[in-house]
Amino acid sequence: MFAGRVPATAAKGAKFSVEELYGFTKKPKVARGHCGKADGKKDTKEKDESVLASHILEAAKRVMERRRLEIYLRECDITMEDSGMVYRNLGKSGLRVSCLGLGTWVTFGSQISDEMADSVMTLAYNNGINLFDTAEVYASGRAETTLGNILEKKGWRRSSYVVTTKIYWGGQAETERGLSRKHIIEGLRGSLARLKLDYVDIIFANRSDVNSPMEGLTALAAFKASNVVRAMTFVINQGMAMYWGTSRWNAMEIMEAYSIARQFNLVPPVCEQAEYHYFQRDKVELHIPELYHKIGVGAVTWSPLACGMLTGKYDSGIPPCSRAAMKGHAWLKERLCSDEGKQQLGKVKELNLLAERLGRTPAQLAIAWCLRSEGISSVLLGVSNTEQLMENLSSIQVLSQLTPAIIAEMDTLLGNKPEKLKKAASS
Repeated sequence: MFAGRVPATAAKGAKFSVEELYGFTKKPKVARGHCGKADGKKDTKEKDESVLASHILEAAKRVMERRRLEIYLRECDITMEDSGMVYRNLGKSGLRVSCLGLGTWVTFGSQISDEMADSVMTLAYNNGINLFDTAEVYASGRAETTLGNILEKKGWRRSSYVVTTKIYWGGQAETERGLSRKHIIEGLRGSLARLKLDYVDIIFANRSDVNSPMEGLTALAAFKASNVVRAMTFVINQGMAMYWGTSRWNAMEIMEAYSIARQFNLVPPVCEQAEYHYFQRDKVELHIPELYHKIGVGAVTWSPLACGMLTGKYDSGIPPCSRAAMKGHAWLKERLCSDEGKQQLGKVKELNLLAERLGRTPAQLAIAWCLRSEGISSVLLGVSNTEQLMENLSSIQVLSQLTPAIIAEMDTLLGNKPEKLKKAASS
């Protein structure tokens, strides 16, 4: 802890000098003159003591700063040695989020038990993940309930983690879904009740509302768009949320929401939540960077493994316990069995050979590939057990292996690099 070491020859219980305690072996050198006057010696002594005192003060400050940091991290169940997490700004909002977040889609309140959800969340938090994402529609609200119960049980400081939820599909009644002012406010109140929280950090508008359109230049469209932005501003002003973002919106819709917010002095969106993986690239690689540079909107991405397609689990068919075999996921099974799906699985096999060459798993390579993209603040993980989570966390270490040559090789194998990026690279 201290800057210096206690001399090995010191006897047990001996008192040490300040110099020994803080690592100074001798007093600072001070230029000496030839004046033999008493006041000259006094000045020299005072200068020696002043310089020594300043050295001691700086050393003490460093000691205390490190001690406070260690105490803080220990309260977060993180040590300075074992936290390998990387943190990024959420767009240009200034909010710091872990580059890997934990999502609850399919898993919490549905696929896994509450006990396993507890274990996964605890492991995630202990390894530096501070972003937990859910939605009112996940498992018909049970995902939010499970997440809230775990947070209440753990008693982690509210300021040490970020909770996000999405509003759109809240219930069966016409007034319980969509992005009307009524549902945004009432839906978020319902989410907060299930989460047992006073506020969420980010509320996402989960897809644009056909009944509250953000596209178009008509006066009616602009009026409806402003209602969405005003409702989001209201819940933020009421302390129910810190920020708001969009999910599955196109670039034009996001720009329009931002313009309305600036025009009427309302709160603009800070991020977009988008699907991103090997076979879903255009939006995140073409439009998100442009939005980031123009208006500061970042990206939180989901499904980095394309619902398990990129792990190799579907190379020999559809396992009975896989997501594609679950009720309500017939769309995934159809996708895998389609001609396009079969072609993609063939490319996955080649990419998996590359992962093996790098000494990594297919999942680690796929997640690291997502993390390398400009403007991505966090990649959401969806895991069903602690072993998967630990594997995915190691993807951070793969980033250093993704050299320009490796990325170029992957682009060649995929053959789907967005066209604008090709033009930019050739110019």
